[in-house]
Amino acid sequence: MRFQSDLIPATLIRRYKRFLADCLLEDGREVTAHVANPGSMLGLKDEGQRIWLEPNDDPRKKLKFAWRLVEHESGHFTGVDTGVPNRMLKTALMAGQVPGLQGYDLIRPEVKYGTNSRIDFLLTGETRPDTYVEVKSVTLSRQSGLAEFPDSVTARGAKHLGELADMAQAGHRAVMLYLIQRTDCTAMTLASDIDPAYAQAFGAATSAGVETLAFDCRISPAGVTLGQPVPFHP
Repeated sequence: MRFQSDLIPATLIRRYKRFLADCLLEDGREVTAHVANPGSMLGLKDEGQRIWLEPNDDPRKKLKFAWRLVEHESGHFTGVDTGVPNRMLKTALMAGQVPGLQGYDLIRPEVKYGTNSRIDFLLTGETRPDTYVEVKSVTLSRQSGLAEFPDSVTARGAKHLGELADMAQAGHRAVMLYLIQRTDCTAMTLASDIDPAYAQAFGAATSAGVETLAFDCRISPAGVTLGQPVPFHP
C-alpha cells in the first residue's frame, strides 16, 4: 500500500487530545497534524522524535497534514496510523497473499456481528467454514525485537476477543490477527502488565478455539506492505 502523497519529514513537538500533534517542518514552519491513532502511543510520542507526515490539499479536510510514521535512531520505522492494517490487508486478502487465510471465494470487510460490533473481515467459501478475522495494529516495543499488544487498557479489544470466542464455539473459524507496524521486531507477545483483563480474555478466547496470527510489515516513507509471519508468545 503506497501513501497517497509523498511523505515529508518533521520533528514532533507534542501529541495532544489523542488525535492532534504539533510538528516542526524542516523549513521552519509549525503545523498541526491529524493523528489516526486512539491508543497511548507509548514510546512513540516523545518530544523531538523524527516523524513523517502526509500532506493533503483536500478542501474538505481542516488539517493539511497527517502523521504516518515514526523514524527511530536505528533507521527503523513504526507506522502510527491504525487504519493502515485494514486497508493493506484487504488488498492482500483479495490477492490471496495472507498465509493461513488463502483460498476463500469472498472477502467482506466491516460485517455486523456480535453485540453492536463489526468484524474487520468475514471470509467465506463453499468448502470452508465462515472465517471471522479481527485485526489489531501493534506498535509497542519495550524490549529489543519484541512487539507487544496492547499499549493501554482496551475494554473494546477484550470485547472483540469474547465475540470471536462466541463465533468459534458456534462452529465458525475465528482468527485474531496482529499486524506489527514496526520494522524492528521479530516476535510478539501480550503486554499483560498493561492490561491483565485483555490477557485473560485472550486466554479464554484461545481455549474456545480462536486462532492467532501475527505478521510484520515492510515500512518506508513510500508505503507499507505485508511482511512475514512472526512467532507469537502469549
